[in-house]
Amino acid sequence: MIRKVLVIAVLLLVMVPAAAQEMADQTFFLTFVPNIQFSPVYVALEKGYFADAGINVTIEHGDENVGVDLIAAGERQFGLISGEEVIKARANGRPVVFVYEWFQKYAVGIVAPEGVESVKDMAGWKIGVPGRFGASYNGLIALLAANGMTESDIALEPIGFNAPDVFCVGGVQASVIYINNEPLQIQQRIDAGNCNGVSAITVFPVSEAADLVSNGLVTNEATIANQPDLVRRVVEAFDKGLRDTINNPAEAYLLSAKYVENLPLDDDFEAALIALSEQQAEALTREPTRVDVAESRATMLASLSEGFDASMLLQFHILLNTIELWDADELGVTTPESWAVTQDILTTMGFLTAPIDLAAAFTNEFVPAAGE
Repeated sequence: MIRKVLVIAVLLLVMVPAAAQEMADQTFFLTFVPNIQFSPVYVALEKGYFADAGINVTIEHGDENVGVDLIAAGERQFGLISGEEVIKARANGRPVVFVYEWFQKYAVGIVAPEGVESVKDMAGWKIGVPGRFGASYNGLIALLAANGMTESDIALEPIGFNAPDVFCVGGVQASVIYINNEPLQIQQRIDAGNCNGVSAITVFPVSEAADLVSNGLVTNEATIANQPDLVRRVVEAFDKGLRDTINNPAEAYLLSAKYVENLPLDDDFEAALIALSEQQAEALTREPTRVDVAESRATMLASLSEGFDASMLLQFHILLNTIELWDADELGVTTPESWAVTQDILTTMGFLTAPIDLAAAFTNEFVPAAGE
């Protein structure tokens, strides 16, 4: 019943039809599977931001390389894709363009037992990584390079996407992880006394060593040339969803439950989130600073931790950790310097044989904050 009341309230308050305009159908490409980390898209859908912009959005999930090919070919016009894949695609003549940086911090790092003081201390160690592909591998090489090391200085162990399990059975001495969620899973195992005697962990984020371009909103050259207003409207709708998620994660979690199957949300947890969402909505009317909003998110988690266990809170905690990777003084903007660093890493790894024209790979012209 509570969920029905919430949905009705959202519909009445924010689902305003796009008056007197023809709705354009768009299939929005997302990698992986439905997940709380895609909450800005879900929020933009549920609060009518895409509809207000005259866009009828359908979500499609798939492998990142498939999404790049579809967008490059014009079979899809928008998707959330990593900066590395944009560079590699353009090196192969695929005209994709990065128009909004979603993750301001790279989501990858290395987890090691507490007491390890630097990445250099892991020379000669067996370090797990999903494989020699994707953001995990790129981030590992960047982190090693920032510490004067190469892959030959470690014993790289392909482990698939199983870092918490493999690390906690002692299969590797350290592991590449996604810093927003896998350290939480490892900590749960530590708290249960089920992590091979490890009592605490240290995480070394890539973002503290190298400013790589992470995931963002991508389109293609033809769409920018022929439908710039469409690009602007999609970017603005996504930007609104992202800002709302950062400002009110309790609301974002509730709205995401429609899209993420089996997202933990029993009646008591739902009621608690509704109360926190309403409190936060009222607090936002007082125009708090970015620091104030960050503190409010920490207060939300502390409040929920008094009544719910770690397993119930895991996905909400992951959302809060992920928000820390999105949040910035200026959302959406990416810099030439971070593109240059990313290209250098890809060249070191052998993915590029010659530099590309980075200025053509991205633009900030559609980012709302960039024009203010």
